[in-house]
Amino acid sequence: MKTIISKGFAALFVSFGLVSGVFASEGGMTWDKAPNETRNMAALQNGAKLFVNYCLNCHSAAYMRFNRLKDIGLTDQQIKDNLLFTTEKVGDTMKVAMDPKQAKDWFGGNPPDLTLIARSRAGSGGSGADYLYTYLRTYYRDDTKATGWNNLAFPNVAMPNVLWQLQGERKPVYAEIEEHGHKVEVVKGWQQVTPGTMSTLQYDQAIADLVGYLQWMGEPEQNSRVRVGVWVLLFLLLFTFAAWRLNAAYWKDVK
Repeated sequence: MKTIISKGFAALFVSFGLVSGVFASEGGMTWDKAPNETRNMAALQNGAKLFVNYCLNCHSAAYMRFNRLKDIGLTDQQIKDNLLFTTEKVGDTMKVAMDPKQAKDWFGGNPPDLTLIARSRAGSGGSGADYLYTYLRTYYRDDTKATGWNNLAFPNVAMPNVLWQLQGERKPVYAEIEEHGHKVEVVKGWQQVTPGTMSTLQYDQAIADLVGYLQWMGEPEQNSRVRVGVWVLLFLLLFTFAAWRLNAAYWKDVK
């Protein structure tokens, strides 16, 4: 968990892809439904590890403090030992490892904050989590691009796949179908070019964990809010029933 797998520049490209992906045509591919991992503590912990290792090199999460990770079952010592790469205090916010001034000089702008990325990418195709889950799983090799990579969810994306060592290299397999009197190409599957360190199922689960963490980070109190909301509705239902019976008893005497 301690080892940082990602490379700074690669993480920056991925981050830019997450942000710019919102401009992809909503008339394009169908977004896959993201698994809801926001109540799975083990999944959230793994997602936090992936986030710190792959995203926090270049992006901040200015509205999230490291000690908030205690809400997903981590202790202060675990946070210090495994996740504090940009600061020494668990009470600090998730600061970016890259110098903002250098990032601006190198790339013309600072990488945006990712605290609310999962909430801000919703569209007609689904939730922001659905978009991120689809986007991070639809990279493929494309030698015609400067980076050597392309993406089905965001065609002509200007960034490589920094998770390729986990996923391996692959390319989509197309098939021709007739639609409205015209032949169009659709993706019917994937061909694995080189294997990654993870199987397809393992990689999908890792992305589900990362996206689940991004969901949770955007609103850490979501699960508590839903849980409290259920009890409030039950109370109101019981109160309504009691008020209805009292009202009937009162008017019975008046009549």
